[in-house]
Amino acid sequence: MTLNWIGTERLAIGRLPTVESLGLLSAEGVSHIVNCRATAQTWLSRDLAKERALFGRARVAHAPMWDFGQSQHPRRWSAAVHFAVRALDADAGARVLVHCQKGRRRSVLVAYAVLRLRGYPARKASELIVGHRLEAVLVPVYLSDVERWLDDGAPTVRRPRMSGSGRWPRRLR
Repeated sequence: MTLNWIGTERLAIGRLPTVESLGLLSAEGVSHIVNCRATAQTWLSRDLAKERALFGRARVAHAPMWDFGQSQHPRRWSAAVHFAVRALDADAGARVLVHCQKGRRRSVLVAYAVLRLRGYPARKASELIVGHRLEAVLVPVYLSDVERWLDDGAPTVRRPRMSGSGRWPRRLR
């Protein structure tokens, strides 16, 4: 299992755990998981179901995203970000793994949002991620999505709210 802990934040970014490495996550200190793979991907490989079976449904969140390098609406990831922040805030022993397929882009979006919601300035959050996860790619549009979401009060968004332009609106509530 290739995962990297991000500073002292008890937050890790990693790639999709294999069947063999999934059982080793607890030994690595992982207590919670955020899976950032698209729903169709999780159905095919059953990774989300396996994670929930091993850790319990209450300790695994899903942020269903494809990685096309285009805007990611918060309805796909905001609940998972709040889940991770709540886990870290509620339990000093909690350690959250955020993963996608390769641990490079979607998981970085979510980890960046977690750090920003926990009070890190944008530059420091970015530096922490790229300083601890060499594979990390800070996709500019993904970072902009997070910043816009924060400007709107970081709401948990569950339903799509698209404007006529095909971009999600400035106000989400």
